[in-house]
Amino acid sequence: MIRLILLLSLFQPFIATSQSNTGYITGKTTGPLPFLNFGLGEDRLGGAKMGYLDSNIIIKVVDSVNDVYKIELSKNHFAYLPKVNFKKDSSVVIRPYYLTNSWKVYGDDKYDYVDVSVDEHLPYRSIQEIDPAAIVVDIFGATSNTNWITQLSTVKEIKNTWSEQIEDDVFRIHIELKHDQHWGYFISYDSSKLVIRVKRQPPVPILSKMRIAVDAGHGGENTGASGIKSKVLEKNYTLLIAKELEKALKKEKAQVFMTREKDTTLSMIERTQMLREWDPDFLISIHLNSSGKDTISGVSTYYRYIGFRPLTEFILKNMKGLGLKEYGNVGNFNFSLSGPTEYPNCLVEVAFLSNVQDEKKILSPAFHRAVAAKIVLGIKDWLRSLKR
Repeated sequence: MIRLILLLSLFQPFIATSQSNTGYITGKTTGPLPFLNFGLGEDRLGGAKMGYLDSNIIIKVVDSVNDVYKIELSKNHFAYLPKVNFKKDSSVVIRPYYLTNSWKVYGDDKYDYVDVSVDEHLPYRSIQEIDPAAIVVDIFGATSNTNWITQLSTVKEIKNTWSEQIEDDVFRIHIELKHDQHWGYFISYDSSKLVIRVKRQPPVPILSKMRIAVDAGHGGENTGASGIKSKVLEKNYTLLIAKELEKALKKEKAQVFMTREKDTTLSMIERTQMLREWDPDFLISIHLNSSGKDTISGVSTYYRYIGFRPLTEFILKNMKGLGLKEYGNVGNFNFSLSGPTEYPNCLVEVAFLSNVQDEKKILSPAFHRAVAAKIVLGIKDWLRSLKR
C-alpha cells in the first residue's frame, strides 16, 4: 500500500500536466506547395492527395505519424500534412467557430473571381463537377454568416454562385460555369478573403491562340525507365519527343513553353512553380512507360480531375492511330504535374520501353514526329469539340 501511494505521488505532476494540455499543437502551413493527403496509404506516387493549400493556413495537429502530421480539419474530417509543410506557432488559438461573411463575384480583363470574406485562413478542398460544369469548394471550420453575394456583370465564365452549410463546421461554395469544359482555377487567401480565381474559356479556342506548356518527363539525375534491349534512358527520349511536339505546335502558331530543353535536373515543385508563373492554357507532359512484364505494351493518357478528362481522351484516340495498343485512359492519377487545378493537363505515356516492339518504335526519329503530329491532332479535335 505504501509503495502504491508513492508511485501515484510520483506520477501526479505528469497527470496534472496532461490534463491541462490542450492535446494538440497549433501552427500554419509553410513552404512551397503544401498539400493534404486523405490517409496514410503509400505507393510509388505517394499517398492519395486531397489537394494543395495556400501558405499560412491555420492548422490543428492532433497526432504524428512518421513524416506527417494528422490534422483536424473539422469535427468530422481529418487529413495528413507533411511535417516539412508545418510551422509550429503557439500564438494560433483554435476558436470554437469561424464565420464567413459577404461575397463579391466579379471579373477583370482575364479572370473571374469569387471573394469570400472569412474570419481566418482556414483549410479547404476543391472538387470539379461535370454536367453541369462546376467548382465546389469546402471551407473547413467555417459557419455561414453570409447574408449577401454581390455579383457584377463583369463576370464571363461564372454562371451562378451559391453556398450551403453541409455540416455545422463545413461551409460549401458552389460555382457553376457557363461552358462544359473546365479551364482551371486557383484558390488562395488575400487578407481576410478566400479568393477563387476562375479561368475563362479562350474566346477563340484554336491552336494559334493557345499558350501551351510541354513537359519532357524526368531529366538530369532523374533518369526514368530504361530500354529492355537498348538500355536507352527515358529522360533522353522524352526530351526528343517533346522537342518534336514543340516544333509541331509552333508550326500551328501556338505559343510554347518547355519546362526543360536539355538534360536538366528539375524537381516537381520547380516545374510546378515555373508553370504557375507562365500560366499556360494547358499542359502536355511526355513520358515513356515501363512494366515488370515485357508482354505489356501500348499508349495511355492520364488526368487527375474529371473536368480535365476530355483533352486526354482526344489525344489517346489519335495516338491509337500509330498502331499502338491501348493501355487506357487513366483518371484520378496522383502524378505531381497532374495536381495543379490552374489549367487542363494531360500526361502521355507514349509506349513501353520494357516491351521489345514498343521500344523499337521509341528509338525511331520518324516515330517521334508521328507522336507529335497525333498529339496535335488530338488537341485540335478537343478544341473543335468545345461549345462556344
